[in-house]
Amino acid sequence: MIRSELVQKIASENSDLRIDEVERIVDTFFDSIVDQLAAGGRVELRGFGAFSTRSRESRTGRNPRTGASVDVKAKNVPYFKPGKEMRERLND
Repeated sequence: MIRSELVQKIASENSDLRIDEVERIVDTFFDSIVDQLAAGGRVELRGFGAFSTRSRESRTGRNPRTGASVDVKAKNVPYFKPGKEMRERLND
């Protein structure tokens, strides 16, 4: 499912909301998660899962096309850990 399909699904299940209102809600939801992660925080949605960040150390990588060594800087990457309810639904 892509973002536009999510917006359409929410709009179809909530006929009292206009498409532009649903888009604003979805944007606000995702922006809030990203803002919290960028501030070094964690977002937990009970039953769904938890979003957090993990640090990756700098390392020497390899360009797959040329085979040349490339320095990769340290960075923070998003991480998602599914909740218990999600794991159970996926494995039933």
